[in-house]
Amino acid sequence: MAASRDNITLLLKQASEGHAEAQQNLYPVVYDELLRIAHGRLVRYRPGETLNTTALVHEAYLKLVDQSQAEWNDRAHFLATASRAMRFILIDYARRRTAQKRGGQAHEVPLSAVQIAADERSADLISLNDALDKLAAYSERLAQLVEYRYFGGLTYEEIAEVTGWSVPTVRRDWKRARVWLYRAIQPDRDTPA
Repeated sequence: MAASRDNITLLLKQASEGHAEAQQNLYPVVYDELLRIAHGRLVRYRPGETLNTTALVHEAYLKLVDQSQAEWNDRAHFLATASRAMRFILIDYARRRTAQKRGGQAHEVPLSAVQIAADERSADLISLNDALDKLAAYSERLAQLVEYRYFGGLTYEEIAEVTGWSVPTVRRDWKRARVWLYRAIQPDRDTPA
């Protein structure tokens, strides 16, 4: 695994320096990593409720390589940035679904339990995003952690590698962030269930 991490880091640095061959070789190498992250995010959804894993990976990758000024420090930095890209892609998708629900696409569609569940999940995702924005105003560090862990599916160890924090600190902050978000999303409750 260390060899592949070093290989990814090398390809990322070469690609950010403009080497065309490195850019071509990068996608197959990071594809599995991005697929793991996307799968971790989409496992909670039923088919049809959100983007499929492949579509999310492709959209995220296009956003990442489209950044002509991007300089990747290493694999962990790339995956952290991929987490953020996936967050915004999923939020945009949820907002489009919500807009369609409210008449953005003016054609009649019979309601079904699956559609209602999908719309509720889109609303939940938007609520989470709004709470995450508030958390960022309170603590950028905690918001960043949630982005890496929830949207990016990074492990505690990967987050520690990206941020330079210790693994126990990441675990402790993850608990703090979850409690803070729970209270922001469920303001009528004092403590998490």
